[in-house]
Amino acid sequence: MVQGKTYQIGNSRFFTEQAIDVKRVEDEVSCLQNEGKTVMMLGDDKRILGLIAVVDVLRENSRQAINKLKKAGIKKVIMLTGDNENTACAIATKAGVDYFRAGLLPEDKVDAVKSLLAEYNKVAMVRDGINDAPAMAQISTVGISMGAEGTDTALETADIVLMADDLTKLTYAIKLSRKTLGVIKQNIAFALIVKGLILLLVIPGWLTMWLAVVGDMGSSLLFTINGMRLLRIKHED
Repeated sequence: MVQGKTYQIGNSRFFTEQAIDVKRVEDEVSCLQNEGKTVMMLGDDKRILGLIAVVDVLRENSRQAINKLKKAGIKKVIMLTGDNENTACAIATKAGVDYFRAGLLPEDKVDAVKSLLAEYNKVAMVRDGINDAPAMAQISTVGISMGAEGTDTALETADIVLMADDLTKLTYAIKLSRKTLGVIKQNIAFALIVKGLILLLVIPGWLTMWLAVVGDMGSSLLFTINGMRLLRIKHED
């Protein structure tokens, strides 16, 4: 409200729903969108008065992060955005994603993740905003949030939080999780073997108390030492 008069800011769909003609600014809007900008219209209850164009600055290491993800074995990197088709295309080209889906509302992103799950079986979703919380919390296999810049809702619904806000940490997280899973499997296998040997020694009566203590404590120490190997994994810049 400005001096008793109502003004509105929104996209072309918003003003079209208000029965306000946007055709006279469509060419200028399209030109700005092709530059990768998000365009907001300013108008009153009768006509469009002006345009506001903003642009998200692509993180410097976005393309590098995506290349690392593909080297790590990630099959597809897909961008889901509420921006228009032209803006999304410009950003997707700069970032190097495989493909994108644009003009999505929060419920549309949920449907998009569902379709991706049906196609690829497993989907990890990375985001810092509140609009993606439903898809991250309810649908995606793994939800990853950017810690320093993420909203509280995004952080609460995420399975993994990257506190450094560095996209290249995604590859490190994948590498660390794979190594961790490998160590867990090794420890489980070794534990079963040790317990099996102890059981075999019990049957003929060859197992003494000291041998049982050494076997139990020794295996625990080996599990700990094996797990400590994960400390050697470093993040590669």
